[in-house]
Amino acid sequence: MPTIEHSFEDNIITTTIDRVLGWARESSIWPMGFGLACCAIEMMGTGAAHYDLARFGMEVFRASPRQADIMIVAGRVSQKMAPVLRQVYDQMMEPKWVISMGVCASSGGMFNNYAIVQGVDQVVPVDVYAPGCPPTPETLIHAIETLHGLIESNEILKRRAVTGAGAQFAIQHDHSASGVIEIGGRR
Repeated sequence: MPTIEHSFEDNIITTTIDRVLGWARESSIWPMGFGLACCAIEMMGTGAAHYDLARFGMEVFRASPRQADIMIVAGRVSQKMAPVLRQVYDQMMEPKWVISMGVCASSGGMFNNYAIVQGVDQVVPVDVYAPGCPPTPETLIHAIETLHGLIESNEILKRRAVTGAGAQFAIQHDHSASGVIEIGGRR
């Protein structure tokens, strides 16, 4: 006959609050797609039935930034779109994460000119980069799984607490006649 001590060994799990919070955050990410170019088609394909983002609890891309906690920036970001991207990012609730999808979002890609931001990390802090032109749905899923691992281990929040990344990026509007907007300036 089993004793009471043996029944507790099989039914009790011990952990820390940080691990429970990391697991809960990792398991309930709500994405907001910020599709700007051809990478957006691959991002939409990832949400389709063949790749099934529902297994990650991410099947519905949110239309409001107030309901999302991960932004997937897919495609090239123009100088005119950068302030909009930053405004949407600022409206998202904390903690929030960013995936840069594609070479254009990550580094400006083949568009090395004045009209395209040379990396979305000049506008918002990027947590995971998904390389490719355009990256395949498998690459985006790998980036999502990488982000899940970072969230569950709380490495992202520890890094942000140490470096302050995510709090120092700003867009400064120039209200003079030239209308120039500086992106990525430090406060």
